[in-house]
Amino acid sequence: MLINGIPTETLSARDRGLAYGDGHFTTMLVREGKVLWWQDHLARLQHANARLGFGEHSWDLLADEAAQLASGQAQAVVKIMLTRGAGGRGYDGAGCDTPTRIVSLAPYPEHYHDWQQTGINALVCQQHLGDSPMLAGLKTLGRLEQVMLKRELAARGGVEGIVLNSRGFLVEGVSANLFWRRGRTVFTPDLTRAGIDGIMRKRVMTMLKQMGIELRVVEAPLESLWQAEEVWLTNTLMGIVPVTSIGDMHYPSPVLIRRLQERLVIEV
Repeated sequence: MLINGIPTETLSARDRGLAYGDGHFTTMLVREGKVLWWQDHLARLQHANARLGFGEHSWDLLADEAAQLASGQAQAVVKIMLTRGAGGRGYDGAGCDTPTRIVSLAPYPEHYHDWQQTGINALVCQQHLGDSPMLAGLKTLGRLEQVMLKRELAARGGVEGIVLNSRGFLVEGVSANLFWRRGRTVFTPDLTRAGIDGIMRKRVMTMLKQMGIELRVVEAPLESLWQAEEVWLTNTLMGIVPVTSIGDMHYPSPVLIRRLQERLVIEV
């Protein structure tokens, strides 16, 4: 782990990432010593910085630090967290002129390989996400809703869940974005009020466009999944994972999912 370029795990107790969740992050897949889709992750970080009003970072320096940790790794995970920095008490962040950057390395979750091939059973989460248009789309450090959703999954013996917002519309998985196909059309939830606009979500949307497949970004109720022929989840680490069942509803034919997985391998 590097904090501001220094190998350490020690962070100031005054850091606003700790005090207020005042920061954002991205999680990146490493293969053969290289961070995949770095430009996409960089664009995410820069966009969040602008939205949150952070001071400027040295993006070249951040790229070098990520590359340093990725070097020599056959497959791994590099995570970048950026906070507004250390500051005094209060919400306004006055005097925080030096953002904190945290770059860390972790093992790759090997079970994702099995998920990609065999798919997963998903639960419908009982807890819902609140609308937050001010922060929607961003991967901020404030992930307490996801923490509570993960606790729910653990208590119910689930590995992933389908999450609705407080108005009853589909948003995403607990740790991933959501897609489904009905007929010749693919659907994904509108994230203007809640949810994370994931790197892999954007790549899948681009692939669908290249394949000439209609994609609709919608506000849709849970019942839309009962009419679907395929359902899948995506994030940078898991890639594209088929959902084989949700409760008593089964999705036995991941035809489009397999095509997308093949195209993703070619891209990599």
